[in-house]
Amino acid sequence: MPAQSLPPGPALPAWVQTLRIIADPIGLLETSAERFGDTFTLRVLGPGGPPVVFFSDPDHIQQIFTGLADRLELGKVTHIFRPLVGDQSLIMQQGDRHRRQRQLLMPALHGERLNDYARTIEAIAATEVATWQPGQRLPLRSRMAELTLQMILRVVFGLEPGPRYDALRPRLATLLELVTDPLASVQFFLPLLQQDLGPWSPWGRFRRLMAEIDALIYEEIAERRQLGGDCADVLGLLIAARDDQGQPLVDEELRDQLITLLLLGHETTASSLTWAVYWLLRTPEALARLEAELATCAEPTEQVKLPYLDACCREALRVRPVALISQPRRVRQPLELGGWQFQPGTVLVPCVLTAHGRRTTWGDDARQFRPERFLEQRFGPTEYLPFGGGARSCIGAALSLYEMKLVLATVLRHWQLTDTDARPLAIARRGITFVPPDSFQPTVATRRSAAPAQAGTSLSSSSSS
Repeated sequence: MPAQSLPPGPALPAWVQTLRIIADPIGLLETSAERFGDTFTLRVLGPGGPPVVFFSDPDHIQQIFTGLADRLELGKVTHIFRPLVGDQSLIMQQGDRHRRQRQLLMPALHGERLNDYARTIEAIAATEVATWQPGQRLPLRSRMAELTLQMILRVVFGLEPGPRYDALRPRLATLLELVTDPLASVQFFLPLLQQDLGPWSPWGRFRRLMAEIDALIYEEIAERRQLGGDCADVLGLLIAARDDQGQPLVDEELRDQLITLLLLGHETTASSLTWAVYWLLRTPEALARLEAELATCAEPTEQVKLPYLDACCREALRVRPVALISQPRRVRQPLELGGWQFQPGTVLVPCVLTAHGRRTTWGDDARQFRPERFLEQRFGPTEYLPFGGGARSCIGAALSLYEMKLVLATVLRHWQLTDTDARPLAIARRGITFVPPDSFQPTVATRRSAAPAQAGTSLSSSSSS
């Protein structure tokens, strides 16, 4: 058996590197890539922890995603999510069970099915922008977070405003804040803190909140099963789905997939939308070109096909990925990759952040927001991977991008926004995502000719369909 050989990395003690990845992960990853190249080793799992090797080269990432998959395992990478998403969640599965669930979920979240959600998504966005006033400073990330929560409730959960919607919405908002708050979220990483000492204890409050949410979700599932026939939303499609053996998803699987889609699609989509607005306001020529393109098309299902709108959303996801890494894998059997020998226990990480900043792939302007690059050439799934890749890529990626396009189009067709603060933003952390800070508050300037009155018409037609 060849001896382990590792790519180069910082010589700092493991405890120092661990503190740095906690305090400044973007700085550590970018400076390591600049110093050591596409592949480098960090000791960020504490003293005595296994080495963690980060990869940016597309060929190496391809091997991790597919070629070497049988020699890799997820290990305990996803265990921190178990109290939230449950045992039946897609992200907790491996092997045949993972493939079965992914095949059942995929049709509801991809392809032409997305067009069935377009009117609802546009209506929610139009209702939001209709409340804006000229001169108002927008806490944009929080407004987008509220908007994406509504979209998940209506498009994924299939809920319309009413008693159950009104009961579930504030509870889910509380849960999402708990998961993303830097202090409160610590309890998910440290099992010692997961002690239910009553409703006054942090874990006790969390468990009681989840019980209330679960009760409402199971009520909705039971009612939908009884009524039957409604496949106009993700939950309806999942209830109707059958695997190769003709078996449906059981109630626990449905509940766990709904919570998973909520957690994967809420903060990520809201923050990506905010980043898109941020970069467009700082790149006037890109904003002008996008506004001109949007003026040619008002139909939602046609807007999502607009090439420059697509390019702007993809470039926002590239320049500032909300997730810095794809799902880590742990070496299960000895393997060779990139000329290095890795022994069992070593952790291999496709690094989204450094892959998206790689000059060999993206050119010397890799750090700049330039949507045109997506019109000039196509990039492979291991060069551009904002949603991860391989069999473990984000199941809701297509829906998230679809929502981004429709919301961004609705905002820009109704309002001109401005931001006079040209200083770079300090990136904020929310849970495991990296988001625009709440200090980014563009000003609502001028109402465009696509008046919010049209938004009301859109909402009305959506409700009656």
